[in-house]
Amino acid sequence: VQLVESGGGTVGPGGSLRLSCVASGLTFNLYDMSWVRQVPGKGPEWVAIIGPDGSGTWYDNSVKGRFTISRDNAKNTLSLQMNNLKPEDTALYRCASAPLEKPLAVVQAHNEWDHYGVGTQVTVSA
Repeated sequence: VQLVESGGGTVGPGGSLRLSCVASGLTFNLYDMSWVRQVPGKGPEWVAIIGPDGSGTWYDNSVKGRFTISRDNAKNTLSLQMNNLKPEDTALYRCASAPLEKPLAVVQAHNEWDHYGVGTQVTVSA
């Protein structure tokens, strides 16, 4: 399985970025997918999740109303549109797949994602 992210960068507060993740080596349309972020010294935390067919989405309260997760199963691509970025959004953003054998609620609660990409850095700074 390979997950490759792109689209990170440095923006000022209030700016926007769009992250993309291209997946290979898995049957993409079977998996719940997420964007997780990580800062040094802390474990990964999910910020957005999308169901296999895109009909269900979940957001952490810290990004609700500002971030939008989407997917294109024909292109094996996951995206995250990030608007009104804040300094506290600064992190390494990684896409991740949920293991098929666990309920999504368990995966969400414990951040037990299966496969991760290496990530793309997002820095929000004046």
